[in-house]
Amino acid sequence: MMFMDPTSKTPISKRITLFSFTALFVIIGITGIAFSLYLIHRAGSLPMYAIGIFFLLLSFVSGFFSIFTAYTYYRSHSCNDYISEIQKKLKPLSRHPTVTIAVPVFNENPSIVKKNLSRLLQIDYPRNRLSYYLLDDSTKADIRSDLERFCKKNGINYLHRDNREGFKGGAFNNMLKHAKGEFIALFDYDEYLINKGFLKELLPYFESDKNLSYVQTEKKPFYGGFFSESANLFDAFFFKFVQQARLLNNTAIFAGSCGIIRRSMLDAVGGFPEYVTEDTFFSFESDLHQYKGVYVPKIYAKGMPIVTFSALAKQQWRYNYGGTQFLWYFLQNGKSKKSLPRISSMDYLTHGLGLNYLSAVLILFTLASVLLVFFAFPFTHLTLGDLANIGSASTYLRLLGMLSLVLSLVIPIFMTKVYFKSFKKGLMLFALNFSLAFIRTKAALSAILHKDPKPYWSKSGEVIKNNLAAAIGSTRTELAFAFGLFALGSFAIYQSNIAGGIWLLWYGAMYGMTTVLFYKYG
Repeated sequence: MMFMDPTSKTPISKRITLFSFTALFVIIGITGIAFSLYLIHRAGSLPMYAIGIFFLLLSFVSGFFSIFTAYTYYRSHSCNDYISEIQKKLKPLSRHPTVTIAVPVFNENPSIVKKNLSRLLQIDYPRNRLSYYLLDDSTKADIRSDLERFCKKNGINYLHRDNREGFKGGAFNNMLKHAKGEFIALFDYDEYLINKGFLKELLPYFESDKNLSYVQTEKKPFYGGFFSESANLFDAFFFKFVQQARLLNNTAIFAGSCGIIRRSMLDAVGGFPEYVTEDTFFSFESDLHQYKGVYVPKIYAKGMPIVTFSALAKQQWRYNYGGTQFLWYFLQNGKSKKSLPRISSMDYLTHGLGLNYLSAVLILFTLASVLLVFFAFPFTHLTLGDLANIGSASTYLRLLGMLSLVLSLVIPIFMTKVYFKSFKKGLMLFALNFSLAFIRTKAALSAILHKDPKPYWSKSGEVIKNNLAAAIGSTRTELAFAFGLFALGSFAIYQSNIAGGIWLLWYGAMYGMTTVLFYKYG
């Protein structure tokens, strides 16, 4: 593994940005812990000690993620130099290996599928070295017959399953019984190829490194408006920072599409693990076999944008359901994971925990805040007299607690402004994290309890905008929680606890955004 200093070739202005955000991530991790220690220090009863310890445990979890995020963010800035060093060693293909191009579908719009398949048929590569497979798990007869006719007409192998056993991974494994290509290129049904040189540009990575298992490229949707661009920030941060940092460890995660896998190594790990997020499991198994993965920060295909809140909620449900499955899988393979470098194990641990557990921590922080307001608030608010006595250690600790809350809002918003040129998207990202907290947490619980991986609101598949009844019905848990916080906040204000009341009203408004977003965007 090569380690490169991110600041070695970075302009001074970008160095300042790099060091500033890295420091802020570390600070937010430390300040939350400091505030919790203050609560324990000032506690005068058993309930207050319990609240302080509860806050401290939550602060350690969020602090760990903040500090690891700082490390990931800092390292990601070495990506361009690192990938440039790899690319200097690449040579044009000495031969054209056989490639299988596969696209899985499930009751998708046939016109979109056919359009994107037609584009893949134009890829710049010898046609006699390619084979195409459409993996159709559709249950609707009209869709199946339409796609089958299209495939037959265009020389595409059509494979249909009567069940979705093993999810997308099961469809891929079924394909492996038929496909003979030395490499497998995977695309989602909605991804339109924008760079026909996909294979000729990426296959040389495999030729230059015989231990390379897969190459993953950056994924990005077409423009879909303000909401779509804001929702895409979750994936954008992943590909801009997490994947680029993991590239330095040769363990960038295979993201399920817009990538290529070496068939022999896929066979060696036993095919695709049949879980909701088969790509993460495959990446882990590949690493356990001491294979490498490479991330190329370049866009070769674009997918359809997420334009409704319900579509985003379903995506996050899938990610977090699969992430929870993977976390258990990772923890249960303790003996195997000892073969991984420590930093790679940490990468997979944080990936498995991910936004689902951070969302659970957010909900627990909210509940702890309620306890703090009604049982220990006299120890948390600052008076003008306290500010005049700024030399007091307890005052410093209280200020650090306030700073932690402020930074949790400021950092994502300012990062979005710096890297994605929009304060508004940063504010929406902040609101989305609250709006999705219960959805992600429910997904994690569903995975733990081995329940159906489908979210409850996805049964009809119907998108309903500006329908208050549908919005309330789909977000009843979040809405009940928000009303509870509004009631508690109002009661705190009635008791002259103005700061505590505003604190809870703010939380209530954030969780209530789930209903607002369902209503506005469907």
